[in-house]
Amino acid sequence: MQYEIMGGTLPVVVCRLNPGDEMMCEGGSMAWMDDGIVMNTEGGGIGKVFGRMFTGEKMFRNRYVAQRPGEIAFASSFPGSIRAVQITPDRPVIAQKGAYLASYGNVEVSVHFQKGKGGFFGGEGFLMQRFTGQGLVFLEIDGSAVEYDLMPGQRKVIDTGYLAAMDASCNLTAETVKGVKNVLFGGEGLFNTVVTGPGHIILQTMPISNTAAALYAHMPHSNG
Repeated sequence: MQYEIMGGTLPVVVCRLNPGDEMMCEGGSMAWMDDGIVMNTEGGGIGKVFGRMFTGEKMFRNRYVAQRPGEIAFASSFPGSIRAVQITPDRPVIAQKGAYLASYGNVEVSVHFQKGKGGFFGGEGFLMQRFTGQGLVFLEIDGSAVEYDLMPGQRKVIDTGYLAAMDASCNLTAETVKGVKNVLFGGEGLFNTVVTGPGHIILQTMPISNTAAALYAHMPHSNG
């Protein structure tokens, strides 16, 4: 399978499949495809179906199988970016809710429960997505993606909502913003997310919650 990400801030990933190649995707993500690619909708067990629902995904996924060479395209549901992330048995990846777009290979998607202060106050929530197995997963990123490789013990302090994905080897927690004036007037809230290496992280420049708040401020509101 070969792929190309195109489309700028309204991105799509175009995958070129050989006979027998299979792709999985979030329901409704397929934008177009060549004739000769067959779709089959799958749910899995009850636990998996409800796990997807709690992490912001559709309850069912679609499997596309190429019967002959052809293209299939998966479009992002929100203006931003698409990132291809390699998953290996020794490199599981954790991502924000709703990040999953499509995957190739033997990639298992499950619920990740974020424990401790990171779940309570880190801004990413208790429920995230965990990707394991062997293959390639395409993630939706809000805005543009900025990536870092953290060394062991290296920390990155991140505002709420700006963490898109990280290697499972990273540790996520939260810390209080110091100083009363900083909390009251700094505009950054009470807590920041802290990710500690080793591992690779993907940050996003415009979380969807920030976009929604910015649009809401310019919408007419009824006084009644």
